[in-house]
Amino acid sequence: MTKQILLALGATTILATSAFAAPPAGTDPAMWALDHDPVAWEITEGLTTEVGARQGGTEAEARGRAWALGYLRKAGFANVREEAFDMPTWVRGEERASVVSPFPQKFAITALGNSGSTGDAGLEAEVAYFPTIDALRAAPDGSLTGKIAFVGHAMKPAQDGSSYGAFGQARFVGPNIAAKKGAAAIVIRSVGTDHNHRNPHTGNTNFEAGVTPIPAGALSIPDADNLVRMVERGKPVKLRLLLTPKNLGTQKSGNVVAELPGSNAALPPIVIACHLDSWDLGTGAIDDAAGCGIITAAASAIKGMKRQRTIRLLWAGAEEVGIWGGKAYAETNKTVPHALAMESDFGADRVWRVDFKLPDSAKPLADRIAAKLAPLGIARGKDPASGGADVGAIIAAQNLGIIDLQQDGSRYFDLHHTPDDTLSMIDKAQLRQNVAAWTAVLSELANYEGDLTVAPKP
Repeated sequence: MTKQILLALGATTILATSAFAAPPAGTDPAMWALDHDPVAWEITEGLTTEVGARQGGTEAEARGRAWALGYLRKAGFANVREEAFDMPTWVRGEERASVVSPFPQKFAITALGNSGSTGDAGLEAEVAYFPTIDALRAAPDGSLTGKIAFVGHAMKPAQDGSSYGAFGQARFVGPNIAAKKGAAAIVIRSVGTDHNHRNPHTGNTNFEAGVTPIPAGALSIPDADNLVRMVERGKPVKLRLLLTPKNLGTQKSGNVVAELPGSNAALPPIVIACHLDSWDLGTGAIDDAAGCGIITAAASAIKGMKRQRTIRLLWAGAEEVGIWGGKAYAETNKTVPHALAMESDFGADRVWRVDFKLPDSAKPLADRIAAKLAPLGIARGKDPASGGADVGAIIAAQNLGIIDLQQDGSRYFDLHHTPDDTLSMIDKAQLRQNVAAWTAVLSELANYEGDLTVAPKP
């Protein structure tokens, strides 16, 4: 045999052996996972090494689906399949930014998803500075004609990631607002918290129907801070941009689905989710290969126990660019009753809190889960669980119960959507703590016979 074939056979053997690893009989699977689980790391390492970046609708994402299908089948899951869907696909091109005057220098920039193009010639224009998104909203219509809007907000780190919703508005809706006010382009201070690296943070933006997309980019945080200082010198600042993304039209994507069957077909399944795709700047380790590793490792850890409920794994496609996979899953599976949904999509740092949204009848279940999680350093929250992006549509359609295992997001937005989203950022001990927490929850859900759906409030 050639060396390449021997290496390939060796990799397959390792994959099959570790993916089938399970706690010894009589061992608490959660405590075993805390010290021994090999699966979460194996998936995270495998996806980032053998596939890398996996932007939705691209050939790289398709390779990721093939990798996932092969892994889950070798790991012994049942009903492993791809559920295909179509989606519009945007890809980036060249990306450059520089100050022309009064202080010429280059900046690090990346285009936001769905950004318009400057064309190959680029564009030069004066900067109109807005310290907040609300200041941009307040600008008179037409006041930005021919200018480059700049929103220089400053996101702060938080354990629960709560500042993302507020400061993310500059990316979510800022380009649309600037386009409606006549701007030629917009740049924003990256929606992130890392001041120590010159890494811009990408992410999606959207334009309303009838609004022509303008070039939209995110500056690295150090460069955005520098631009603010330039503006505050009191002289007009002229910026040159070159952003040449393009739309490829409708392309194929898909969800990867697998199951750990239960013995009672009358009980609706539990769906546990992650997203397989990633942005293209890093290798998608924390966002969200780690999530796929965590949920799959937890399902693997309870393979040896008796289960009444089926545990369904959803590795969703095309989340980053519009939650296409989550919406497609809900549509494809709308006639299949579900019971409860969970998702892992906030990195790989330790779980610190558990939140529930369950019917009153399931309070004893929640109490048992909280007691199992306490030895892992996980507190019970007071707010209702809300679920994740990829399970949002199926939750809304079927009024599902929800359990959220909240991860520590203190450093998540240092890495989120940047070139630093790589395997080197994963802490193995914290990754295993996630698996232990998920295993503890699934071991209780797998044999719970009661209703888990939550009736909507009148």
